[in-house]
Amino acid sequence: MPKRVVLASASPRRVQLLRKIIQDFEVFPSGVDESGIRAGTPEDFAVKAALAKAQTVAKSFPGAVIIGADTIVVLGGRVLGKPRDGQEAIQMLEALSGKTHRVITGLAVIDPGENGARTAHEITSVKMRKVPRKDIIDYVRSGKPMDKAGSYGIQEIEEVFIESIDGDYDNVVGLPLGKLRELLSS
Repeated sequence: MPKRVVLASASPRRVQLLRKIIQDFEVFPSGVDESGIRAGTPEDFAVKAALAKAQTVAKSFPGAVIIGADTIVVLGGRVLGKPRDGQEAIQMLEALSGKTHRVITGLAVIDPGENGARTAHEITSVKMRKVPRKDIIDYVRSGKPMDKAGSYGIQEIEEVFIESIDGDYDNVVGLPLGKLRELLSS
């Protein structure tokens, strides 16, 4: 009998991506407050946040395989999470404009029958074009960047804002399927 699988996320983008490799799963947002997570590096932070989400949801689904993920955008040494408001979204996008940044997704898989939790992370480099302020403001006014790390969804702005991507595209969307497959099969 196949194991019950639960995605510890409310992200519609993660749900859509996970359906590419797993047809039958449940969605249960963790509600984890990431502000209390401390880590030495952005990679560690993303993994710790993903694990916290998975562990929280695992309490409600004993015996199920739980998938947790957390995506952050890093510019230099600065982590750009989800914007608090439109002004912060504009500031983030202006900071990213014309520069290369890293998108890091931490992953955690809790499988009770397979020695507990396994974690990993994926990093993709993204170079953004120099974007006119008017285009940034129009995008922010659409409301689309408000629930996304770094204030953008690559699938929404790729043609206009993005110059190049080095690495896993699905990672930038929010769920690196190749790395997730490795975790699920290890």
